[in-house]
Amino acid sequence: MAAERLGGGGEAARLIFLPGRWDEPGDFARRGFTAAVARRGLQVEMVAADAHMGYYLKGLFVERLREDVVRPDLDPARPRPWLVGISLGGFGALAYARHHPDEVAGVVALAPYLGDRRVADEIVAAGGLARWDPPEPVAADDFQRDLWRWLQGYARGAPDLPPVVLGYGREDSLAPAARLLAEVLPAEHVVEVPGGHDWDAWRTLWELVLDSGPLSEALRGGCSAGAWPVPPRGTGPPGNPSARRFAHS
Repeated sequence: MAAERLGGGGEAARLIFLPGRWDEPGDFARRGFTAAVARRGLQVEMVAADAHMGYYLKGLFVERLREDVVRPDLDPARPRPWLVGISLGGFGALAYARHHPDEVAGVVALAPYLGDRRVADEIVAAGGLARWDPPEPVAADDFQRDLWRWLQGYARGAPDLPPVVLGYGREDSLAPAARLLAEVLPAEHVVEVPGGHDWDAWRTLWELVLDSGPLSEALRGGCSAGAWPVPPRGTGPPGNPSARRFAHS
Protein backbone atom coordinates (compact mmCIF):
# COMPACT_ATOMS: atom_id res chain seq x y z
CA MET A 1 0.00 0.00 0.00
CA ALA A 2 1.46 3.33 -1.04
CA ALA A 3 1.29 6.37 1.21
CA GLU A 4 1.67 10.08 0.55
CA ARG A 5 3.40 12.30 3.11
CA LEU A 6 1.44 15.51 3.54
CA GLY A 7 3.63 17.45 5.97
CA GLY A 8 5.31 17.53 9.36
CA GLY A 9 7.92 15.09 10.57
CA GLY A 10 10.64 14.59 13.16
CA GLU A 11 9.46 13.50 16.59
CA ALA A 12 6.00 14.93 16.05
CA ALA A 13 2.77 13.07 16.63
CA ARG A 14 1.55 11.16 13.59
CA LEU A 15 -1.77 11.18 11.77
CA ILE A 16 -2.57 8.53 9.16
CA PHE A 17 -5.45 9.58 6.90
CA LEU A 18 -7.63 6.96 5.23
CA PRO A 19 -9.73 8.14 2.27
CA GLY A 20 -13.28 7.28 1.37
CA ARG A 21 -14.33 5.00 -1.45
CA TRP A 22 -14.20 7.61 -4.18
CA ASP A 23 -11.40 9.74 -2.75
CA GLU A 24 -7.63 9.91 -3.13
CA PRO A 25 -4.86 10.42 -0.55
CA GLY A 26 -4.15 13.95 -1.79
CA ASP A 27 -7.74 15.01 -1.14
CA PHE A 28 -6.93 15.56 2.53
CA ALA A 29 -4.55 18.35 1.51
CA ARG A 30 -6.78 19.68 -1.27
CA ARG A 31 -9.80 19.80 1.03
CA GLY A 32 -8.08 21.70 3.84
CA PHE A 33 -7.42 18.99 6.41
CA THR A 34 -3.67 19.54 6.51
CA ALA A 35 -4.02 23.31 6.42
CA ALA A 36 -6.29 23.13 9.47
CA VAL A 37 -3.51 21.34 11.36
CA ALA A 38 -0.89 23.85 10.21
CA ARG A 39 -3.00 26.87 11.24
CA ARG A 40 -3.01 25.60 14.78
CA GLY A 41 0.77 25.31 14.89
CA LEU A 42 0.61 21.62 15.75
CA GLN A 43 3.78 19.58 15.28
CA VAL A 44 2.21 16.65 13.49
CA GLU A 45 3.48 14.31 10.80
CA MET A 46 0.67 13.66 8.34
CA VAL A 47 0.49 10.66 6.03
CA ALA A 48 -2.35 9.62 3.71
CA ALA A 49 -2.58 5.96 2.75
CA ASP A 50 -3.72 4.94 -0.71
CA ALA A 51 -6.23 2.57 0.86
CA HIS A 52 -8.51 2.11 -2.12
CA MET A 53 -11.49 -0.21 -2.39
CA GLY A 54 -9.47 -3.09 -3.83
CA TYR A 55 -7.73 -3.72 -0.49
CA TYR A 56 -11.09 -4.08 1.24
CA LEU A 57 -12.60 -6.33 -1.43
CA LYS A 58 -9.60 -8.68 -1.31
CA GLY A 59 -9.50 -8.75 2.49
CA LEU A 60 -6.02 -7.21 2.52
CA PHE A 61 -6.71 -3.80 4.01
CA VAL A 62 -5.59 -4.40 7.61
CA GLU A 63 -2.55 -6.46 6.62
CA ARG A 64 -1.24 -4.02 4.03
CA LEU A 65 -1.91 -0.90 6.11
CA ARG A 66 -0.01 -2.51 8.98
CA GLU A 67 2.98 -3.76 7.01
CA ASP A 68 3.36 -0.86 4.57
CA VAL A 69 2.22 2.22 6.49
CA VAL A 70 1.88 1.77 10.26
CA ARG A 71 4.67 -0.55 11.38
CA PRO A 72 7.61 0.90 9.40
CA ASP A 73 7.38 4.11 11.42
CA LEU A 74 6.45 2.68 14.82
CA ASP A 75 9.01 3.88 17.36
CA PRO A 76 8.86 3.48 21.15
CA ALA A 77 10.21 7.02 21.46
CA ARG A 78 7.28 8.51 19.55
CA PRO A 79 3.54 8.59 20.19
CA ARG A 80 1.56 5.94 18.42
CA PRO A 81 -0.35 7.22 15.38
CA TRP A 82 -3.94 8.30 15.24
CA LEU A 83 -5.96 6.92 12.34
CA VAL A 84 -8.29 9.45 10.69
CA GLY A 85 -10.77 7.95 8.26
CA ILE A 86 -13.74 9.28 6.33
CA SER A 87 -16.63 7.14 5.10
CA LEU A 88 -15.10 3.80 4.03
CA GLY A 89 -11.84 5.00 5.59
CA GLY A 90 -13.70 5.43 8.88
CA PHE A 91 -14.66 1.80 8.72
CA GLY A 92 -11.06 0.93 7.89
CA ALA A 93 -9.70 2.91 10.84
CA LEU A 94 -12.05 1.13 13.24
CA ALA A 95 -11.27 -2.26 11.68
CA TYR A 96 -7.54 -1.68 12.13
CA ALA A 97 -8.03 -0.66 15.76
CA ARG A 98 -10.17 -3.74 16.29
CA HIS A 99 -7.31 -6.03 15.17
CA HIS A 100 -4.30 -4.04 16.44
CA PRO A 101 -5.47 -1.77 19.28
CA ASP A 102 -1.98 -1.57 20.77
CA GLU A 103 -0.57 0.00 17.61
CA VAL A 104 -2.76 3.11 17.50
CA ALA A 105 -3.27 5.98 19.92
CA GLY A 106 -6.83 6.46 18.78
CA VAL A 107 -9.28 6.70 15.90
CA VAL A 108 -11.14 9.61 14.35
CA ALA A 109 -14.02 8.20 12.29
CA LEU A 110 -15.86 10.83 10.25
CA ALA A 111 -19.14 9.67 8.71
CA PRO A 112 -17.95 6.06 8.93
CA TYR A 113 -19.51 3.29 6.92
CA LEU A 114 -20.55 0.75 9.56
CA GLY A 115 -22.18 -1.92 7.43
CA ASP A 116 -25.56 -2.68 5.97
CA ARG A 117 -28.79 -1.30 7.31
CA ARG A 118 -29.97 -4.77 8.28
CA VAL A 119 -27.32 -5.07 11.00
CA ALA A 120 -28.12 -1.59 12.32
CA ASP A 121 -31.79 -2.59 12.40
CA GLU A 122 -30.88 -5.63 14.52
CA ILE A 123 -29.16 -3.36 17.01
CA VAL A 124 -32.08 -0.93 17.12
CA ALA A 125 -34.55 -3.80 17.63
CA ALA A 126 -32.44 -5.06 20.53
CA GLY A 127 -32.67 -1.69 22.26
CA GLY A 128 -29.21 -0.39 21.38
CA LEU A 129 -25.65 -1.63 21.13
CA ALA A 130 -25.34 -2.35 24.85
CA ARG A 131 -28.28 -4.79 24.69
CA TRP A 132 -27.60 -6.32 21.28
CA ASP A 133 -26.86 -10.04 21.36
CA PRO A 134 -25.01 -10.97 18.15
CA PRO A 135 -25.14 -14.53 16.87
CA GLU A 136 -22.35 -16.72 18.18
CA PRO A 137 -20.04 -17.56 16.69
CA VAL A 138 -19.89 -14.69 14.23
CA ALA A 139 -19.06 -16.09 10.79
CA ALA A 140 -15.51 -15.50 9.63
CA ASP A 141 -16.69 -13.45 6.65
CA ASP A 142 -19.27 -11.42 8.60
CA PHE A 143 -17.09 -8.32 8.93
CA GLN A 144 -20.04 -6.13 9.89
CA ARG A 145 -21.16 -8.03 12.96
CA ASP A 146 -17.55 -8.68 13.89
CA LEU A 147 -16.87 -4.93 13.98
CA TRP A 148 -20.08 -4.12 15.86
CA ARG A 149 -19.35 -6.84 18.40
CA TRP A 150 -15.97 -5.23 19.06
CA LEU A 151 -17.57 -1.78 19.26
CA GLN A 152 -19.92 -3.23 21.85
CA GLY A 153 -16.94 -3.21 24.19
CA TYR A 154 -17.31 0.57 24.44
CA ALA A 155 -20.81 0.05 25.83
CA ARG A 156 -19.61 -2.52 28.36
CA GLY A 157 -16.48 -0.83 29.66
CA ALA A 158 -14.05 -3.28 28.10
CA PRO A 159 -10.45 -2.49 29.09
CA ASP A 160 -7.62 -1.34 26.83
CA LEU A 161 -9.79 0.04 24.03
CA PRO A 162 -8.30 2.96 22.08
CA PRO A 163 -10.33 6.17 22.13
CA VAL A 164 -12.74 6.67 19.26
CA VAL A 165 -13.76 10.15 18.15
CA LEU A 166 -16.90 10.02 16.02
CA GLY A 167 -18.21 12.78 13.77
CA TYR A 168 -21.05 12.87 11.26
CA GLY A 169 -23.47 15.20 9.50
CA ARG A 170 -26.99 15.32 10.80
CA GLU A 171 -28.45 14.71 7.33
CA ASP A 172 -25.91 12.07 6.31
CA SER A 173 -27.47 8.84 5.06
CA LEU A 174 -25.03 6.99 7.36
CA ALA A 175 -26.03 9.02 10.43
CA PRO A 176 -28.51 6.46 11.86
CA ALA A 177 -25.78 3.84 12.25
CA ALA A 178 -23.32 6.45 13.54
CA ARG A 179 -25.80 7.44 16.25
CA LEU A 180 -25.91 3.84 17.50
CA LEU A 181 -22.18 4.10 18.11
CA ALA A 182 -22.46 7.65 19.49
CA GLU A 183 -24.80 6.40 22.21
CA VAL A 184 -22.04 4.34 23.84
CA LEU A 185 -19.15 6.80 23.51
CA PRO A 186 -18.37 9.60 25.96
CA ALA A 187 -20.23 12.73 24.91
CA GLU A 188 -16.98 14.65 24.41
CA HIS A 189 -15.93 12.07 21.82
CA VAL A 190 -18.94 12.75 19.56
CA VAL A 191 -19.47 15.61 17.11
CA GLU A 192 -22.66 16.10 15.11
CA VAL A 193 -23.04 19.01 12.69
CA PRO A 194 -25.55 20.02 10.03
CA GLY A 195 -24.73 18.53 6.66
CA GLY A 196 -24.61 15.39 4.58
CA HIS A 197 -22.07 12.88 3.34
CA ASP A 198 -19.64 15.34 1.78
CA TRP A 199 -16.37 17.20 2.27
CA ASP A 200 -18.06 20.37 3.55
CA ALA A 201 -19.42 18.49 6.56
CA TRP A 202 -16.22 16.50 7.04
CA ARG A 203 -14.06 19.63 7.00
CA THR A 204 -16.29 21.28 9.61
CA LEU A 205 -16.09 18.17 11.76
CA TRP A 206 -12.31 18.05 11.43
CA GLU A 207 -11.94 21.66 12.57
CA LEU A 208 -14.02 20.91 15.66
CA VAL A 209 -12.15 17.68 16.44
CA LEU A 210 -8.85 19.58 16.29
CA ASP A 211 -10.12 22.17 18.78
CA SER A 212 -11.71 20.00 21.45
CA GLY A 213 -11.79 16.42 22.63
CA PRO A 214 -9.23 13.61 22.92
CA LEU A 215 -7.36 14.14 19.64
CA SER A 216 -6.97 17.84 20.38
CA GLU A 217 -5.56 17.07 23.83
CA ALA A 218 -3.25 14.38 22.47
CA LEU A 219 -1.78 16.63 19.78
CA ARG A 220 -1.19 19.34 22.36
CA GLY A 221 0.63 16.98 24.70
CA GLY A 222 -2.22 16.04 27.00
CA CYS A 223 -2.03 12.33 26.22
CA SER A 224 0.39 10.53 23.95
CA ALA A 225 -0.20 6.97 25.07
CA GLY A 226 -3.72 6.65 23.76
CA ALA A 227 -5.10 5.17 26.99
CA TRP A 228 -8.25 7.28 27.14
CA PRO A 229 -11.05 6.15 29.45
CA VAL A 230 -14.29 4.67 28.21
CA PRO A 231 -17.59 5.35 30.01
CA PRO A 232 -18.14 3.20 33.10
CA ARG A 233 -20.47 0.25 32.73
CA GLY A 234 -24.07 1.42 32.73
CA THR A 235 -23.46 5.10 31.96
CA GLY A 236 -23.90 4.81 28.20
CA PRO A 237 -27.33 4.87 26.54
CA PRO A 238 -29.87 3.68 25.65
CA GLY A 239 -31.25 6.87 27.08
CA ASN A 240 -28.02 8.76 27.77
CA PRO A 241 -29.14 12.42 27.82
CA SER A 242 -25.59 13.71 27.33
CA ALA A 243 -24.88 11.87 24.09
CA ARG A 244 -25.23 15.03 21.99
CA ARG A 245 -23.41 17.42 24.35
CA PHE A 246 -20.59 17.86 21.86
CA ALA A 247 -22.99 18.60 18.98
CA HIS A 248 -22.89 21.84 17.03
CA SER A 249 -25.66 23.67 15.25
